[in-house]
Amino acid sequence: MVDDIGQHKPGSDGVSLLEGIRTTRAIRRLKPDPVPAGLIRTVCEAGTFAPSGGNRQPWFFIAVTEPERRAWIAERYRPAFHAYIAPALEAAKDPAFPEAKRRNIRAALHLADHLHEAPVHLFVAGWTRRGEPQHQALFPAIQNILLACRAVGLGASLTTLHRAHGAEIDAFLGLPDNCPTCALLPIGWPEGRYGRPKRRSVDDCLQFERFGA
Repeated sequence: MVDDIGQHKPGSDGVSLLEGIRTTRAIRRLKPDPVPAGLIRTVCEAGTFAPSGGNRQPWFFIAVTEPERRAWIAERYRPAFHAYIAPALEAAKDPAFPEAKRRNIRAALHLADHLHEAPVHLFVAGWTRRGEPQHQALFPAIQNILLACRAVGLGASLTTLHRAHGAEIDAFLGLPDNCPTCALLPIGWPEGRYGRPKRRSVDDCLQFERFGA
C-alpha cells in the first residue's frame, strides 16, 4: 500500500512488533533516492514516544537532506572512521579472522565512503541536564526510530563517530552548546534486505536471581 507520506504505508507488510525487533539489523548500503519529508517525520514521531525521566522529552532531531550539507558532514566523518577502523583492517589480514566480521567491516567502510550519498543524515540531539547528556532518554528514542524505519521499509544504522568533530558539526547544525548531538542515523531506501542477525541464545544471557546461579 502507498500513502501520502512515502512509498510504503507503515505496518503494511504485516510485521509484528517482536519480529520487527528481531529483524531490525543495521542497513549500511543505501540507495541515493530521496526520502519524503513526511516519512522522516513519521519515524521521528516514533522517537518522541520513547520514555524519559520526568517526561522531560529532551530530544531534537535534525534531518540533513541537502546534498552540499551532506557532503560537508561526510568529509569529516570519513577520515574519522578510517582512523577508527584501521586496527580492525589490520587484524582482518589474518586468515583466521572471522568472515562475518569482514562483512561487517566492508559494510561499515561502504557507509563511510558513501555517506554523502545517503539521502538523510538524521542527527539526534538533546538538552543536557546537570551538564550531562540525557542518554537514558535519547537512546530509547533512537531505537524507536530504527524500529519505525524497519516498519516503513527504510534502511538505517546508528553511528556516533561524527562526535570526533562533534562541536564543529553541532555548530554546523545550529545547536546550542547545551544541546549536543549524540548520534547520527544515515537513512535511506535499502540496497539489501532486513533479516535476523546472528545472536547467541537468550539462554546464554538470561539468569535469574544472581549471576552464575
